[in-house]
Amino acid sequence: MAGGSRLRVWWAALGGLMVVLAVLTGCAGPFQYYEGTGLHDVTAAEVAGGWENVEGTRVVLREDGTALLEKLDGQDFDFEDGWRLSGTGTWQLSDDDGGQAVRLVLTSRTRVGRRSPATATDTSTPEPPSTYVWSFYVDRDQHDELKLFFFYGDPDIGNTYVMTRETGS
Repeated sequence: MAGGSRLRVWWAALGGLMVVLAVLTGCAGPFQYYEGTGLHDVTAAEVAGGWENVEGTRVVLREDGTALLEKLDGQDFDFEDGWRLSGTGTWQLSDDDGGQAVRLVLTSRTRVGRRSPATATDTSTPEPPSTYVWSFYVDRDQHDELKLFFFYGDPDIGNTYVMTRETGS
């Protein structure tokens, strides 16, 4: 009987370990630890210009490193707050092992919009930031055209906010 008792303890310990491992890895979705596109051949001159999103977002990245933003949503979980920022800022193209990214910094907010109107009684909506930093991954589509994107919402889901060249740019 002692052997059966020891076996039950062993199985209980193994079951507990499995639960702990499941909890620790349960939030590690495919995009939570995204390491980049692997793209390394883009120049700042190629990235400069107008960019747009289907939601009416517009970003102009000027060759001198300044930027104009219109109705740009928050990145990652900030997207859930529903604010859309407009203003001016700076940008820089960076390159690391995972690929290239555009770091866009809002330095002067001129306007705040909302994706969906907040009710007057909704006090849980946080105040939109007066400055903000986005990191856009740089990639190419199937036609070799540049696109910029970041993830929004829950990282386990992997939703992408994609910016494409402004029509006519």
